[in-house]
Amino acid sequence: MNPKNSKMICNALNRVAGQVRGVSQMVEEGRYCIDILYQIRAVKAALAKAETRILKAHAECCVEDAIQSGDAIRQREKFNELVEVFAQAKL
Repeated sequence: MNPKNSKMICNALNRVAGQVRGVSQMVEEGRYCIDILYQIRAVKAALAKAETRILKAHAECCVEDAIQSGDAIRQREKFNELVEVFAQAKL
């Protein structure tokens, strides 16, 4: 992953960590459940966005390198990695 993508993704994940701490504080304070649920949805959306960024970075870096290598085994490995990640997401 290139440093620009890495920095952007780390920043996004740090924001998510802050959001999660905020949700925890809301629970501790006994805030209204619906408000907490809205914040949890926001955390999930932010994580999904970070996941998409990482997926794009993987495609731009690792998958592209495998394709350019012309090595069919390496290409298949990168493809299978993606399939495995998405198969686990359904569990």
